[in-house]
Amino acid sequence: MHLIAGEYYHIYNRGNNRQPIFFSNDNYIFFIAKIRKQLAPVADIICYCLMPNHFHLIIKATDKSVAERNSFGGKAMQEFAYRVGVLLSSYSQAINKQRKTTGSLFQQKTKAKLLSEQVANKKVNYLESCFFYIHNNPLRSKLVTDLKDWAFSSWPDYAGIRNGTLCNKHDFFDTTGLIEKDVFNQQLQNNPLEMVEKFY
Repeated sequence: MHLIAGEYYHIYNRGNNRQPIFFSNDNYIFFIAKIRKQLAPVADIICYCLMPNHFHLIIKATDKSVAERNSFGGKAMQEFAYRVGVLLSSYSQAINKQRKTTGSLFQQKTKAKLLSEQVANKKVNYLESCFFYIHNNPLRSKLVTDLKDWAFSSWPDYAGIRNGTLCNKHDFFDTTGLIEKDVFNQQLQNNPLEMVEKFY
């Protein structure tokens, strides 16, 4: 994972062998608290969606995100990547302790997909499409029939149903030109396969 300050990224990982990573509502809440503690101080959290066996974030990298530090073993790495490692490691330890298990909970590498590319000398941003794709996960997986019923994503905050403070909604609305009503009305937006591949 190598980030560039000012760019948006889709950050995601899943359970090792696609196993569950959340086993109770408290687990989801604990993970969100860890995002707030570890990642929010060094990056703008744009949105998130936690699913039973994987998670999605969109972040905007900042100067703090890309600052280099010494990590485990003295190897230099960016601050955001280091903190992702701390978050997943500490969460895994807590789950293993809770469930009296051992071993790796997550896949080895957390992915960070840049949400822009140059097309014919024009910068194309996939932020909006990825935003709706991520938030529609609970519907596609048939966990709920209405997104307002999935508490473990930022969609209720953007749709004006809940007043969460984790995400930088102002940045998203300023960048995309959308408003709360647009988020609510476009919740069922479908992304064609070729578009989805752009942010994975």
